[in-house]
Amino acid sequence: MIKGFRDFIAQGNVIDLAVAFVIGVAFSAIIGAIVDNLINPLIGLLFNAQDLNGFKIGVFGIGAVIGAIINFLAIALIVYLVFVVPMNKLKERQAAKNPVVAEVAPPSEQELLTQIRDLLAKQQSV
Repeated sequence: MIKGFRDFIAQGNVIDLAVAFVIGVAFSAIIGAIVDNLINPLIGLLFNAQDLNGFKIGVFGIGAVIGAIINFLAIALIVYLVFVVPMNKLKERQAAKNPVVAEVAPPSEQELLTQIRDLLAKQQSV
């Protein structure tokens, strides 16, 4: 059981996932600071609130929800621009360097039966 667990942990997928998680948390902290200290005060000026957390509609603290949405969108945009776009470009370059050879599809069942019929007919005529 321990050997199986050790093999599972040593797999590249688990290690890659752990690294991605740590980097994601670090980016989240950076983007959160940018959103909290730059973007939220600008939006707070638009709504005449000190920050988004102070913006309320009636009894509902809608400002915190707006801030969380902005924070999520900012993180998603940064992750897309920093990770997804470069990785897609890299994959495109790799695909251009190593074109995939088109695999020949195996014949269908009907084609196989037709070939067998023709071979049997040829054997009987000989």
